[in-house]
Amino acid sequence: MNPHYDGFLADHYTWMFGAPYPALVEEQLDALRQAGVAEPNGTGLAVDLGCGSGFQSVALAKMGYPSVLAVDSSAKLLAELKLHTSDHPAIRAVHDDLSQVAAALPAGTAELAVCMGDTLTHLPDRRAVTQLFVDLYAALAPDGRLVLSFRDLTTSLTGTSRFIPVHADADSILTCFLEYEPDVVTVHDLLHQRTGQRDWTLSASSYRKLRIEPQWVADQLTEAGFRDVRQAPAPRRMTLVTATRQQP
Repeated sequence: MNPHYDGFLADHYTWMFGAPYPALVEEQLDALRQAGVAEPNGTGLAVDLGCGSGFQSVALAKMGYPSVLAVDSSAKLLAELKLHTSDHPAIRAVHDDLSQVAAALPAGTAELAVCMGDTLTHLPDRRAVTQLFVDLYAALAPDGRLVLSFRDLTTSLTGTSRFIPVHADADSILTCFLEYEPDVVTVHDLLHQRTGQRDWTLSASSYRKLRIEPQWVADQLTEAGFRDVRQAPAPRRMTLVTATRQQP
């Protein structure tokens, strides 16, 4: 588990997107439809890897998937998700590492797997990414779909452009600062919070993200056996990559 989330970011995760929870669900509904995801017509199992507070999971339940496995390593984010599942009994929250869950899924049981919202770049290295694709290929039923969205961090920002305003309101300001290494970016989150009429406090935490190119991801999916691999823009300056499991 990345301690950055439960220890720092989880309390502000949904807030930092700058929109009400229902609007964020609709945003993901649009992204899933853009990816060609439609109503279930197979096993009915959708797996949301790195679900966070559940925007994709709720969107999948609203699309009619009878079983949605919502997987995240943050207990706080899963607790927030559960606040939104009373109308969606299809969603089952799983507190675990997404790679371990993907590896343990029974072969051919999932109709759809999604790993969205920049979750992919949180994996420890490129080898973990390629292994995830191999495991998901095995877990998906024939013609099952995989949907990824992630941020391309391969272009290095310089100087003050490395300071990225994330979200702010009257009482909180979240900014991130990026430090680049050959294979990873260290993201420093800086949160200013108002503690009085004039006083503010600063808290900070950091974590690392992989620098992976969309074409490299597409190539690894093809190598794992997927077909019909496609790339498209996704919300919030991310890249959408979709793929389909081959028929046996």
